[in-house]
Amino acid sequence: MGGSCRRISQFVLKVHSRCDLSCDHCYIYQHADQTWRGRPARMPPATVRRAARRIAEHAREHGVPVVHVVLHGGEPLLLGAAGLREVLAELRSAITPWARLDLRLQTNGVLLDEELCRLFVEYDVRVGVSFDGDRAANDRHRVFSHGGSSHDQVRRALALLRRPEHRASYAGILCTVDVRNDPDRVYEALLAERPPRVDLLLPHATWDHPPLRPGPDPTPYARWLGRIHRRWVDDGRPVSIRMFEALRPGGGGTEAFGLAPADVLVIETDGAWEQVDSLKTAYHGAAGTGLDVFDHPVDEVVRHPGVAVRQDGVGGLCATCRACPVVDRCGGGLYAHRWRTGSGFDNPSVYCPDLLGLIDAVDAYPPPTPSVPRQRPATPSGPGEWSATAPVDELLDDLATGHGSTSTLALLTATQLSITRALLAVCRDRFGSTAAWDLLVHLDQAAPDAVRAVLAHPFVRPALVHRLDPAALPGLGAALDPLPALAVAAALRAGVPATVRVPLRAGAITVPTLGELVLPGPGESAEVTVGPGEFRARVGSVERTVSLDPLAPPSTGWLPTRDVPVPGGRVLLEDGDPYRDCYGQPVEPRLDASAARALGRTLADAWRVVRRDVPAHAAALDGGLRAVVPLAADPARPLRSATARHAFGAVAVTPHPDPETMAVLLVHEWQHAKLGAVLDLYDLVEPGQGTPIRVPWRPDPRPPEGVLQGVYAHLAVTQVWRSRADTDDPDASAHAAHFRAWTRDGVEALLASRSLTAAGERFVGQLRHALEETRVGSG
Repeated sequence: MGGSCRRISQFVLKVHSRCDLSCDHCYIYQHADQTWRGRPARMPPATVRRAARRIAEHAREHGVPVVHVVLHGGEPLLLGAAGLREVLAELRSAITPWARLDLRLQTNGVLLDEELCRLFVEYDVRVGVSFDGDRAANDRHRVFSHGGSSHDQVRRALALLRRPEHRASYAGILCTVDVRNDPDRVYEALLAERPPRVDLLLPHATWDHPPLRPGPDPTPYARWLGRIHRRWVDDGRPVSIRMFEALRPGGGGTEAFGLAPADVLVIETDGAWEQVDSLKTAYHGAAGTGLDVFDHPVDEVVRHPGVAVRQDGVGGLCATCRACPVVDRCGGGLYAHRWRTGSGFDNPSVYCPDLLGLIDAVDAYPPPTPSVPRQRPATPSGPGEWSATAPVDELLDDLATGHGSTSTLALLTATQLSITRALLAVCRDRFGSTAAWDLLVHLDQAAPDAVRAVLAHPFVRPALVHRLDPAALPGLGAALDPLPALAVAAALRAGVPATVRVPLRAGAITVPTLGELVLPGPGESAEVTVGPGEFRARVGSVERTVSLDPLAPPSTGWLPTRDVPVPGGRVLLEDGDPYRDCYGQPVEPRLDASAARALGRTLADAWRVVRRDVPAHAAALDGGLRAVVPLAADPARPLRSATARHAFGAVAVTPHPDPETMAVLLVHEWQHAKLGAVLDLYDLVEPGQGTPIRVPWRPDPRPPEGVLQGVYAHLAVTQVWRSRADTDDPDASAHAAHFRAWTRDGVEALLASRSLTAAGERFVGQLRHALEETRVGSG
């Protein structure tokens, strides 16, 4: 069980192993694996505690930014509100010091009530409900043990989740396909529940126990799903249907489709570590690992052969799948569906003909308008990972609160990282593979956390954009190849020896996230050799050795990047990276030690002010702001701040001694950064729509996107001043009313302009609703 360990971010906790329904297609009770019979009905508190600490331990050791935990069963609601509260509190307490925690729960909905909904809202739990459609479809399988219908109880649960006070906890519907049901009636029944997302699942089957195929049609599932796909496209894709999105070219990966490594482990009620649940359909004990949370950490489970084989992408598939031209789309199908006695999982999916037929159907019936997300997948042939996806309404509604949840910030951060990785691949394609590229590919496999930490630096993307199109970021000088410096930074973080030739800019090399080394004498590049905790740079006969040990004596010419402790963690004070000069405003040269300390104190105090005034905005800052760039002082404009579309994760500000003022600047600019990341994914303004709109905060008419940016930023500033209006600040109410009026006028002008897409109109409409909640006095 040796070898390197891939980090895991998704965990399923079987908090209750019994169920109040008797569904005849259930893989837990009705299929080959019957290990549930020997396990406790509910997960004991000591097991919950140990499981939470194992997950937290893994997140801490591997720097996992977001941990996804799904409470599952059986039926998790059998645990009751008190039992679920204990589990949720334990998970929050153990994991949130080390990672953002995305909590989910999958239920049949029968026991869902208002008390449970309030609990899920309190703990920010997203609830998915199993529901197969109209009454006839749902009651074909999802019935009580006495044969009675569950349809009314499940619809009642869905109605509870749709209520405004509970809507934030509504994750979507899981629907298992049965080709005997009418696809149109199923589709219409699902849409009637207004879910944020629908997951259509093929019924679990293997080559030993093939799926039902009534009649002569060899691909009934492709035909059935193809019918729903056409309806969905014709309706303008009103809801996210993950299967169809995943099967589009570059649509991303799920457990059932694509080549992304498996990223989920299961913890049973007795603390046993298991592989994905669907394996229970293959044979008795198929999901077992022989390991448990009491004696075995996550890293050991990941090295289990059954888990490791599903980390190998196309290399883990059978020869038939490897030779298939659409293997990157279907990924061989769900792992469990490949099982056949005698050859194990070394087979195509038992649904292979249906998957091929469905991919053809998706390709043959494209959407009439590209009005929902423009996905930007990275290449899987080098240091790349697939873009995250999310339902349009779900993400935009969350951000329209003015701040956005930690899970939404994690999604925006992930998609920005995917764009950076895609740009890396474009550089490789345009300029050819180099030694630096090969080193990055190696490090991405051997030390992915180190590569991710470097590529997430806000000024990597501007460097790549400048390399590909120098005119896009004027003023940055010659377009140097940024890959060698990125490779050096990643190798240093990973502790991997390497030698790379790095181009010089103005006699210096910049090591992103770490610092800048100024070298004497002429030269176009330096030979950089990475060693344990240090690197050596040589230009001609001049050589400098830089130690990264903070306790070591300062290295000649080395200017380390300084970071600042803030309540949410640490933020870089970036005054050295040359690509920080991407704001269209002059940036400060490197600050002296005194000025850097002063700005650091102001930033830390401002962060505390944001936490005091608008905690939700503080959580949004914690979720993505990585660097602050000092702008050059301008006596005529002492309060300046900026963001750059290509530099997500950073804001630029003029150093200011007042933390109350700095807090407003940070919140204001972080709004622009978040919305810029959204606009990389979704068209909110109709393409080509540029008719200027008059707004109260600018003397000149602004393009629609500029007005949208202004409205979103001013909403947040309104929320800050509205909070301060409840304190002793005598001017706060007036400021809140002032910014509220600006925001209101901007919202109405946008909605009247007819310049927005359907998604944009929904977003701005939700902004108006959020603004209504910020009324102050007569303002």
